[in-house]
Amino acid sequence: MDQSLPYILADYLDYMRSIRGNSESTIKEYTYDLSNFLKFMRIRKDRLTGVALSDVDISAVDESFMNKIILQDLYAYISYADKYRDNHGYAKFRKVASLKSFFKYLFEKVKLIDENPAYSLEYPKTDKRLPIYLTLDDAAKLLNTVSSEKNEFLRYRDYAIMMIFLNCGLRLSELTSINIDSIKEDRSLNIIGKGNKERTVFLNDATYEAVSQYLERRPNIEESDDSSDGKALFLSNRNTRISNRAVQHMIEKRVRLAGLDPSSYTVHKLRHTAATLMYKYGDVDIRALQEILGHVSVATTQIYTHIDTERIRSATDKNPLSQFEPNHSLENGDD
Repeated sequence: MDQSLPYILADYLDYMRSIRGNSESTIKEYTYDLSNFLKFMRIRKDRLTGVALSDVDISAVDESFMNKIILQDLYAYISYADKYRDNHGYAKFRKVASLKSFFKYLFEKVKLIDENPAYSLEYPKTDKRLPIYLTLDDAAKLLNTVSSEKNEFLRYRDYAIMMIFLNCGLRLSELTSINIDSIKEDRSLNIIGKGNKERTVFLNDATYEAVSQYLERRPNIEESDDSSDGKALFLSNRNTRISNRAVQHMIEKRVRLAGLDPSSYTVHKLRHTAATLMYKYGDVDIRALQEILGHVSVATTQIYTHIDTERIRSATDKNPLSQFEPNHSLENGDD
């Protein structure tokens, strides 16, 4: 346990890790947000002056201190993060989420506080950004860049990786963690996603063929006692499990070869592309898309329902009144 953290926060972080199964990345973000919150509260409640936030000691914070915190304090912290730490949009949204989750744990799970001051805490308004994605033509250009690859192993490996990204919408870490035995006879693929949650996606014909052809050229390596490289589906040039950075580098290279901007079309944009193409052309139900992408909330998935202007136009054109013509002139109405 980090001795600089109060037990009340350390216990909550352990709860996130062991009970809720949150990722280490999420826990790291919550540790940062909640530590700064408690430091801000000590300055505010204990009237500390001339002390930098980073120097505030929060190791002794306990339930007595937490019971003194009210809703007004929470809004003051969000306002402080906005004005003095240049937090906007997502950063403020995440801070509110961490506070609501922390106080809910203290009030409902371990009952260390008498009231939950974060119950009525509002989320800040955020600008909803539409996801950046490749068009169908651009996706084809990206896939076709492998034709110039002279190394046969890389040609088939890179093609299979891109096909999985563009057809299944996996996250980067999900792809690099795939083992050969994750692919079943029915062409289903078991994925371990965020929060160690497992889900199943299916490989369509073209993707399954791409993976099969790659496997015919994948070196057979023995699994050592301290490595899972032997199980890994995708290998590096050194016959080790391919790393996240190696995949990012490969995609950057392919995006450039396709004549596209690598700063706009990252690995994660391939996930957006898969979701967009499934929604636009596959007539996929939003709940099914949520399951495929591994989103906890359907609200996260609903962003893809706002990008298809062609479908919106089509819906309007299909209105039975779209071809209506008046049987008399409208220029001079009847009195």
